[in-house]
Amino acid sequence: MTQSSPLTRRSRQWSSPLRSRMSEFLADNRHTELSYQDALAAAQAEHERVRHDAIRVFNDHEVREECRRLQEREDAVKREQKREEERIRNEERVRAEEERLRALKHKTVPKLPPEPPAPQLNGSGPLNSVPASGPSQSLEAVGPGLKPPSSASLQQLLNGSVPSVNGAKTAQPVPTQSLPFGQNASPSKLSPFASPFQPSPAATPPTAPRNAPATSTSSALPPDQYVVIHQNLKKLRASLAEQAKSLPPLKARMGDMRRELRKSLGQMVTEKGANKKQTQAIQALLIESLNGSVPSALADPSPYVTDQREPMDGAVYNEPQMPSLFLYMMNIFAKAVINQFINECGAQPKAADPLGVIAAQIFSNPKYQWRGKTLIDILMAKFRVVCPVLFGYRGSEKTDAGRTRLGWVRSGAGWMAEHDHSGRMSGLAVGYAAISLRDFSKSANTNPWPPSKYWTSLARILNTPPAEISDTQCVVVRGMIELYEERFIQFYGSAAIAALRSALIDFPSKAPDKEERPAVKALEVVASILQKEIGLKL
Repeated sequence: MTQSSPLTRRSRQWSSPLRSRMSEFLADNRHTELSYQDALAAAQAEHERVRHDAIRVFNDHEVREECRRLQEREDAVKREQKREEERIRNEERVRAEEERLRALKHKTVPKLPPEPPAPQLNGSGPLNSVPASGPSQSLEAVGPGLKPPSSASLQQLLNGSVPSVNGAKTAQPVPTQSLPFGQNASPSKLSPFASPFQPSPAATPPTAPRNAPATSTSSALPPDQYVVIHQNLKKLRASLAEQAKSLPPLKARMGDMRRELRKSLGQMVTEKGANKKQTQAIQALLIESLNGSVPSALADPSPYVTDQREPMDGAVYNEPQMPSLFLYMMNIFAKAVINQFINECGAQPKAADPLGVIAAQIFSNPKYQWRGKTLIDILMAKFRVVCPVLFGYRGSEKTDAGRTRLGWVRSGAGWMAEHDHSGRMSGLAVGYAAISLRDFSKSANTNPWPPSKYWTSLARILNTPPAEISDTQCVVVRGMIELYEERFIQFYGSAAIAALRSALIDFPSKAPDKEERPAVKALEVVASILQKEIGLKL
């Protein structure tokens, strides 16, 4: 039994279906050189195949890993790029103000001798008794013939002069837009805006009864036309919202038109000739709202202008009504321009010029006028609400009522930060200059808001009594002059130089506590910058 076991095991071992293959290894020629070479070749081929497959898989893995690393690196670079762009934008917003503040810190101004007594404003004494001091003498030294071109109505608005009474000229309240608080204007020798039009005679003090009813007179004055227009524009917006409920085409298109207009206006850049596409898009939207392709009710434009208009020969639109959607889009355009001035031009004043160009271009286009005259009163109504200083309003920044008159905006339970308010007023002032100081000498259209309006606004501020000068007025004056002083001089010549001296030298010098008020001292810094950069010594 023990002897037969190996035979049995051997029989089971070689009784496999692979017996024929195994027999090849047991063949007699299995140890020949040829068989070894064949086996070696087969092994090498298999080795090469496995090696190539391994290399291919490894290379594919490396490529995928490299792509993943590159993608992660690209994403990280983009994130870092966005952060850096945001940081640069934030730095650019405050760079201009930081430079001005730095200049203020290093500037020292010698103190002036005490000023003569300020005029009494409570009615106990005459305003005309203010003595003629240094500023008037300096203006006379410039030349006796400094007279900016303006109409007779502009002269009366700036000077508040009336015909002589008993051989002497007296003062009367200026119209509502110039002095809205019932103050009595007097022929001032401290401003170049008044002296060229009216030589300073020996002023006869008005009697007490003439000054006494000033407050009651102001209460009887009609409401500010621009404020009324602003309220009417709010009613127009509500009217369009009601129309949209019953006119599906208007509802579907009105919101898109509003967004497209704001988008095109937000894409305006300072490079010359780079805003052609944006301008065409804005004009296409206005034409679409005007030609009736989007249905809307007709509306009378009279509530949105300050004058009474009659049909005019050659006017594109003489009808008593225009599409309400067009008036609504002009309102949206004006509002977008104002918002751009507020949000961008305080930190970047140069951004105001393309906005001034498009505003002047739209409001001077005869296609967008009514009865041959511009609809720019829509834009000026918004200027009046957000920057009353441009229209002669003034007040104390120490009281809530005064801040309201100066255009301060409430933030929560209090007022917005002083820095934000200054940036807001500065942007609006430079925007106002960008609109009003445009040269239409080579244009076939009429200037919708000529430079005389700029002169008038500047005069209203500079004719403020010293005791009532506010920081907001100083910020607005600086914004109106910076970047546009050369254009102002091109329009008015020597009279503009005298006006700049009044604005940058005389006006801040008579402000009370000027050493403690950076906004006042900033005007003197502008004067020194003009002398340094363009050689204009005031």
